[in-house]
Amino acid sequence: MIIRQAKIEDSKEISTLLLLASEEVIYGFIQEENSEKANQLMQHFTAQPANQYSYENCWVAEEDHLIIGAVAIYDGANLQSLREPVKIYVEEKFGVPFNPEDETQEGELYIDSLGVRADQQGKGIGAQILQFLIDKYVKSEGKVLGLLVDKDNPLAKKLYVKLGFKIVSEKTLVGKELEHLQIG
Repeated sequence: MIIRQAKIEDSKEISTLLLLASEEVIYGFIQEENSEKANQLMQHFTAQPANQYSYENCWVAEEDHLIIGAVAIYDGANLQSLREPVKIYVEEKFGVPFNPEDETQEGELYIDSLGVRADQQGKGIGAQILQFLIDKYVKSEGKVLGLLVDKDNPLAKKLYVKLGFKIVSEKTLVGKELEHLQIG
């Protein structure tokens, strides 16, 4: 398996994988539990530059020329500028107000979404992607990584803690109660 910076031609696969992790949040954004509309939103933004889901902010895990995992990560200080195109799109395309809570902030690189193909789950791919990010950003560059975990997902939290993440606060995002973890 190799982990590499995503390219625009990866955007369709990236959108599917990121939705595995963020579907409920996207439903909250569009105020409707509609997988077709959520997929439409994610496909639009993974193929565009300068937004929180852009291929520019993604890494992919690839095996035998098949993308099996993807992660979106960006500087938390840029949340508002990266989220602005999403806000405009949601309000214009779906006709709903868009004003979710801030999920990150200055001082951390934020792991927005991490997804692994369903047929590849349970093989440690997510852990390998996270370890890659820890090695690259925390160990090599001295940065802080942050992420949110659903309080109803103890297995994910267990993995994050095992990798060295520590709980720093609690957050709410589109009605979901989450724990904010950091490493670095």
